[in-house]
Amino acid sequence: MENQFASQLKKLRTQHGWSQEDLAQKLFLSRQAVSRWEAGTASPDLATLIKLTELLDCSLDELVFAKTSEEEPRSQSRRMNFWEFIHLDWWLIFAFGGFFIWMLRAVVRIFQ
Repeated sequence: MENQFASQLKKLRTQHGWSQEDLAQKLFLSRQAVSRWEAGTASPDLATLIKLTELLDCSLDELVFAKTSEEEPRSQSRRMNFWEFIHLDWWLIFAFGGFFIWMLRAVVRIFQ
């Protein structure tokens, strides 16, 4: 993860045409801090990561994992089977079952 972050930070920084010093000034940090991040010997805290995403105009996934927004997660690229649906939405069984029983009783009362 650190190596991906380090190379991605350097790539995004150079795309903006900023030196390490420029980025450090924008974050109110030292140039050495940015240098250590790009070398992979240190990593920023969460608040600084969020500031970096705002400055570099990218998502956190793109900055940390080098994933672009065009990449689709595998879980969304395939259809859900019946058992996965039941696993995730099991509570719907009670809602539909209760509604079905209520309707069945109402129909039976009408025809009695």
